[in-house]
Amino acid sequence: GLKPLMNMDLRLGEGTGAALGIGIVEASLKILAEMTTFAEAGMAEKKGEADASRSAAHR
Repeated sequence: GLKPLMNMDLRLGEGTGAALGIGIVEASLKILAEMTTFAEAGMAEKKGEADASRSAAHR
């Protein structure tokens, strides 16, 4: 069968888990939809990548 995404051992019924889980799902969707990437924020992903990109652009 299917395994639960979260197991908090609440033992209070499915409704309690759903009430807690929906907030986690909503927060996850908001992060996915609204979080900027390193490129959108103008940041290099790793130290030194921005300098290497700028050097290559000026050649």
